[in-house]
Amino acid sequence: MKLGMIDYGRGNLRSVINACRALGHDPVLVTQAEQLANLTHLIFPGQGAFGDCMESLNRLKLTQPLRDWIEAGKPYFGICVGYQLLFSESEESPGIAGIGVIEGKVQRFTATDVKIPHMGWNRLKLNFPNHPYWAELDSEPYFYFVHSYYPVTSEAERIAATCSYGEGPFCAAIQRENLLATQFHPEKSQHAGLQLLKNFLNH
Repeated sequence: MKLGMIDYGRGNLRSVINACRALGHDPVLVTQAEQLANLTHLIFPGQGAFGDCMESLNRLKLTQPLRDWIEAGKPYFGICVGYQLLFSESEESPGIAGIGVIEGKVQRFTATDVKIPHMGWNRLKLNFPNHPYWAELDSEPYFYFVHSYYPVTSEAERIAATCSYGEGPFCAAIQRENLLATQFHPEKSQHAGLQLLKNFLNH
């Protein structure tokens, strides 16, 4: 296995790198499309605004190669912004297209009775608890969130997990073939997060 990690120049990659190293994998930082050819697994950790991140991907000429990677069914794990960018668009950055491999729009929490951003530990409801991605995790595991936006998708069959906050349950994770992407941060989620990363890398 050869693990790569997208480095688009805006996110804090250190905690994700440390989590991967704790599992015995030292990821290659990917800044150009040619590097993808030698990889078997890809992680896209996220931090920052939707539009800024897409601008960086476009500048690095990584948008279409990432789309091709995912459509080919190769293992991909998107975290936070690396999750949101998979959708078509975002209210955070009007007029800027996402990678667009999942139909849907990222929107902001509108509830006035909760704190925004949604920050801290929260519980998931798993739609596919028997899938290998979720092996050895509790039936309603806790993960760590930091976000003000979340995706709404018409592809209900892709929703791997939901989480209750604000307006009600929101899409907290998606999966498709060898794709797994989460709004929460596994690298900040202690044992559960490491187990999820391990399950992805072993899948």
